[in-house]
Amino acid sequence: MFHTNTTTFHPDTFFLTGIPGLEDSHGWISLPFCSIYLVALLGNATILLIIWADSTLRDPMFYFLAILSAIDLALSTSSVPRMLGIFWFDAHEIGFGACVAQMFLIHTFTGMESAVLLAMAFDRYVAIRRPLHYTTILTPRVLASIGVGIITRPVLLMLPILYLIHRLPFCEAQIIAHSYCEHMGIAKLACASIRINAIYGLFVASFLILDVALVGISYAYILGAVFRLPSQDARHKALSTCGSHIGVLCVFYTPSLFSFLTHRFGKKIPHYVHILVANLYVVIPPALNPIIYGVRTKPIRERVIRVFTSK
Repeated sequence: MFHTNTTTFHPDTFFLTGIPGLEDSHGWISLPFCSIYLVALLGNATILLIIWADSTLRDPMFYFLAILSAIDLALSTSSVPRMLGIFWFDAHEIGFGACVAQMFLIHTFTGMESAVLLAMAFDRYVAIRRPLHYTTILTPRVLASIGVGIITRPVLLMLPILYLIHRLPFCEAQIIAHSYCEHMGIAKLACASIRINAIYGLFVASFLILDVALVGISYAYILGAVFRLPSQDARHKALSTCGSHIGVLCVFYTPSLFSFLTHRFGKKIPHYVHILVANLYVVIPPALNPIIYGVRTKPIRERVIRVFTSK
């Protein structure tokens, strides 16, 4: 059934297929996704509670870590419960408004995560390259400005996409071959040209590419400073930390960019591969970030151990 106005036809509901071609395996696929989601919930909630409860954890690093944990909770929760509903209960139908809202939230939180990872790379750059000026560069006012930028940039970039989706006429096609709603998956159901949607989607994706480039430059400078450290133990410790951080960055940016670009250029890539990879970037980084950025951070690790060992 459709509701109409003078120019567009919007379906009342869409049908999310899950992972096309692997429908018979949805039950098995759901188990690792559910487990990883629970790890993400527990890990990020623990970090937020520890930072909130301990007044000594007020350095810029912990400020960015708290923002990252909040975003990870939001990103995974905006996608995984719907995904598990499809896998477990065959809850394939989603209302048009709910689908557009999920699309907006997932893409917005993805942009926020990219921005906060860039901010954390800048924080590490200042800490290693300018340690004596660390507190004078990252003042509370600067941190507040960075926090506002982390939130507002993706929101402003996503607002036009809401209009671009609502202007499209949708005819009879209501099946989205995905386990959650995202921009091009919805747009491809339209019975009109989606050229503007595709171009603007690439424009938004270019900001992710810019973030990747800036993060890469930051870590290049960081590694340059690390290799000039006089102590071999200090170099080994710094390289271990940087290596784990870079690994998390790759886990986030690689599947997210792959998902964005496959819609436009990946015609020969099996569809189930595209959907699996797209699912990974909304669940794997939120689970890994608390481990890499939290547990490997000494003050956080000590407080976590204290919580679980105290009588």
